[in-house]
Amino acid sequence: MAASAQQPIDLYYWPTPNGWKITIMLEECGLPYTIRPVNIGKGDQFKPEFLDISPNNKMPAIVDHDGPGGQPISVFESGAILQYLGRKTGRFYPQDERGRVEVDQWLFWQMGGFGPMLGQAHHFRIYAPEKVPYAIDRYTNETNRLYGVLNKRLADREFVAGDYSIADMAIAPWAKLWERQGQNIEDFPHVKRWLETMLARPAVLRGIKVSSEDRNKTDLTDPAVQAVLFGQKAR
Repeated sequence: MAASAQQPIDLYYWPTPNGWKITIMLEECGLPYTIRPVNIGKGDQFKPEFLDISPNNKMPAIVDHDGPGGQPISVFESGAILQYLGRKTGRFYPQDERGRVEVDQWLFWQMGGFGPMLGQAHHFRIYAPEKVPYAIDRYTNETNRLYGVLNKRLADREFVAGDYSIADMAIAPWAKLWERQGQNIEDFPHVKRWLETMLARPAVLRGIKVSSEDRNKTDLTDPAVQAVLFGQKAR
């Protein structure tokens, strides 16, 4: 992590695609940060102190002690965090309206579709205790469609929304898991080229490696872990 006189940002995190979005951005910007582990397999996301920051009981979330006006601010939802950090630093998020809209469209595309649909593909293909062919086909096919959208977008440009931006940082952590989603990256040559470019960036590699040793601590095939992650009810 880059040295800075700024007070470190507290990052409530577990090494998943949504968590990687934020470590990548923090590393790209050289912002100091402190990892606050949220072990989602053990139910840390339901602790009252975390819910005060992230009421939807999902990580990542941040607390920036040097927020607007020099006062602390907490932010949850990975897309909102990326936007906030982009505004804070003036980096990877255009300041002109046309450029910002271009980035926002693809950031929201990831948040509303590419992440949730790929997550469902992961769930039904790998983790669901019962194999449901309809669900596996439904989400694998929708994932394939979304990769096709991304491939077409990248056919004539290096990055998703013009210059390298938070949109790329949001999409790449999910795209790097294409094999688990039942996809063949060779079917999407423009995505493959872009993903290779992304994964060659030192800050992206550093972001993905943050707490990587913890990733194997969450066995999503363990019924006890599944009860925490997939059997969530209002608390």
